[in-house]
Amino acid sequence: MKQASEYEHPHVVLLCPQGEPYTQAKAEQLTQKEHLIFICGHYEGYDERIREHLVDEDISIGDYVLTGGEIGAMAMTDSIVRLLPGVLGNANSALLDSFSTGLLEHPQYTRPAKFRGKVVPDILLSGHHERIEEWRRKEALKRTWSRRPDLLKGKQLNDEEKKWIREFSQKKDESS
Repeated sequence: MKQASEYEHPHVVLLCPQGEPYTQAKAEQLTQKEHLIFICGHYEGYDERIREHLVDEDISIGDYVLTGGEIGAMAMTDSIVRLLPGVLGNANSALLDSFSTGLLEHPQYTRPAKFRGKVVPDILLSGHHERIEEWRRKEALKRTWSRRPDLLKGKQLNDEEKKWIREFSQKKDESS
């Protein structure tokens, strides 16, 4: 195991509440760093001189308090490593995950097609790949609209997606 000082230019991240919010885009940026070092404060924090002299950037994993930064470092490590080539069985999986497309992921279904009286939507069993992709996109947009509307702010939507949002709103108004 090497000492941190043996690496030519490690990128040092301090996990702290004052840092930039951690996002999928930040995970993608960090995959470009050859060496990463995470500094995790514990309980009362860290000596300010660490930030002043060793740290390249501060990152926060959210607006809440933990006893230390270790859990945040583990979460960040997992989100970064899964983006590296060869880590996931299907390289395209990371490209379609929630947040990678700017939307939450569409509902997922497995076999059997019927479980406890609940069935997989017919479209997913149809074999019609274009219609399946359209259904997935619509469901991802619907899930994002209902659970995380903040993700849609400033997002460029095409005419069909705008129409879907009007439909979601109308159905919500009718059920209220």
